[in-house]
Amino acid sequence: MLAATTAPAAASTTATAEKTASASVEEQRLDRAAPQEILRRSGFDAVAPQFARALDRAQSYGEAERIVVRQGSALWKRAVDRAQDRGPAAGDLSRDDDRPLYWARIAMTRELRQWSGAEHDFGVDKDRQAALIRALETTSRGQDSIRHPSHPKKDAAGHRIKRILVTGFDPFTLDRDVRISNPSGATALALDGTVIDTADGPARVETTVFPVRWQDFADGTVERVLRDKLPRVDLFTTISQGRVGRFDIERTNGAWRGGFPDNETLSRTETIPVTDPATQPQWTSTTLPYKEIVNGATGRFPVYDNTSVTEIPAGGTDPVVRPDGPTAGSTAREGGGGNYLSNEIAYRATLLRDRLGLHESLPGGHVHTPVLQFGAGNTDPATGKVTDPEFVRNRLDIIAQVRQILTAAMNARR
Repeated sequence: MLAATTAPAAASTTATAEKTASASVEEQRLDRAAPQEILRRSGFDAVAPQFARALDRAQSYGEAERIVVRQGSALWKRAVDRAQDRGPAAGDLSRDDDRPLYWARIAMTRELRQWSGAEHDFGVDKDRQAALIRALETTSRGQDSIRHPSHPKKDAAGHRIKRILVTGFDPFTLDRDVRISNPSGATALALDGTVIDTADGPARVETTVFPVRWQDFADGTVERVLRDKLPRVDLFTTISQGRVGRFDIERTNGAWRGGFPDNETLSRTETIPVTDPATQPQWTSTTLPYKEIVNGATGRFPVYDNTSVTEIPAGGTDPVVRPDGPTAGSTAREGGGGNYLSNEIAYRATLLRDRLGLHESLPGGHVHTPVLQFGAGNTDPATGKVTDPEFVRNRLDIIAQVRQILTAAMNARR
């Protein structure tokens, strides 16, 4: 009896070890208590098992590819619908929460990484597996569902429907606190496909969410998603979580990666890698109407026009903080938004704007939201709850204020 009962346990342990070995760093966090609770309390815990069963029924690589695209798209739609109060609310987690989307996607990529298709006599090598994961990333982030028409439509009153593009981010610093939510991602879910009333008529918002991974950015993900979108919109803003208790409109973005570890715990300290580096500027600037945004009554958090950067002055060797922006010929070390991926997406998006010849005609830049804080008494990552009323209120207030910032920015374009 002892041998009979220990053999399955040993096999189970081996299988678990093999799964862990094949999983990415992000996927290895999935089995912690907080991610599992977030999935369970949102009803998203069934997403990955359903996905795995569908993959197991695939009879060809092409069929597997269609399953990935279909279910990735369905995950994005489900997260947007949940955030916008459409359909039944499974679980008791606040509907504005961005974390179910993140952890469900991570669970799906783990299933993909462990699936080979070999049981149906067609193999999936590393290149095909990577292609399936890219397809899942693209569809489950809404990157292929941005629906701004080439020719703007008009509403019933004859107003041209303006077009706004907003980007958010996944949760990050998860090894510091795996419970963390990202208000920029929550904002993207809450605003996708919605219409904002402006002084000059309606404006439709389309959104997408980007990963917190250096390599994805080096691979050109931002440019690939935005290149054909920017010429079609009237305003864009990249959004990320920034400083405690304040919004910042980042005036200047720098061409430098500062090396802070990403969600795969990888670091990069280098000039931001872009195409045609010979024409790459050290700095790009916002074209958002920052004065009107800062002076507007947009919500409970103060909004700042942040002009500070860190540079190596021309002819110098040491970094210097410049509160009023960069000096001529200097080398970037931090934009207003620092030198992490929030600065990088702002730099890449505004550089793309400029390379497309849209600097003078397209308002665009970066908005840093306040840090999303848990309530008093719920700040210990080891013992804290995954949510609390103040946490939810803070996230809802940030989302509402981003909407008002977009409204103020569109009103300034009249």
